[in-house]
Amino acid sequence: MMKITVKTLLGATALSLGALVATQAAAECDWKPERAVTYVVPWGAGGGTDANSRMLASMLSNEMGQPFNVVNRTGGNGVTGHSALARAKADGYTVGAATVEINTMHWVGLTDLTYKNITPIALVDVVPAGFTVKADSPYNSLKEVLDVAKAEPGKLTASGTSQGGIWHLALAGMLNAEGMDPASIRWIPSKGAGPAMKELMAGGVDVVTVAQSEAKNLIEQGELKGLGYMHSERMAALPDIPTTAEQLDSGWTLAAFITVSGPEGMDKEIACSYEKAALKVMATKEWAEFKASRGADVVLMGTEELNAFVKKSDAALGETIKAIGLAK
Repeated sequence: MMKITVKTLLGATALSLGALVATQAAAECDWKPERAVTYVVPWGAGGGTDANSRMLASMLSNEMGQPFNVVNRTGGNGVTGHSALARAKADGYTVGAATVEINTMHWVGLTDLTYKNITPIALVDVVPAGFTVKADSPYNSLKEVLDVAKAEPGKLTASGTSQGGIWHLALAGMLNAEGMDPASIRWIPSKGAGPAMKELMAGGVDVVTVAQSEAKNLIEQGELKGLGYMHSERMAALPDIPTTAEQLDSGWTLAAFITVSGPEGMDKEIACSYEKAALKVMATKEWAEFKASRGADVVLMGTEELNAFVKKSDAALGETIKAIGLAK
């Protein structure tokens, strides 16, 4: 089974803003909206997708001269929002956050929608999962949790997203990689990271496997406790939390992604204008400071590279979904 890692998805490509803008040379890329733009977010308020999208929408509004109105279209385990984005009129007045679920929903039988039904514009974030418990949890290491799951399968519960969503794959894939039943920790579906963390703090579940960056503030405030970071290197902002690569025999790691994308069939002039604007604002100090506040790095990747990135991710995630028995 292929591990889903940042390195796997990004490869060794190091991209510069200048190189990306050079790929737009065939078009003028000077389209600007003449009225407000709808920015669709398929997940609820409070999670990383919402935070990144609202910040980017605000900066795009300043850059392109029109309001960008963020609309959270939740439901259907990500299908509702992604469908609204993919099937909107491709006239530049609807864009949004296509997330890694565009590469998982179809594999688990939720929709026929795939990455081919959107127009990827720019990469916004690459997000390794975490393994997080409540601050007063009796568990102080990943090993302690897995030992209980082995001894008493089904006793512990976890949440983070829908059944078959990326944070569920983070957990089920990890358990499978460790030779355990992927259901030995029961998955409780949620509408996203924000609701899942609220459920964790309320005592409704034992673990969340949302992005560590999404849980960062609550960990720093002492509300939650991080036991593992599903990455090969520790998170700079939370260096005391060990990686799963350090702790697990399998070396399991997993990362999600967030993009700004348009509907299927978006005009190339409009798409490259958005690409140009997005890359420009994401190369600013303001964006870098925002990312640093979330313990995340700035990533710069435009349309051409992003299309290859998303295609590779789809194949790798499909392999994992099949391995843990969720493919339909």
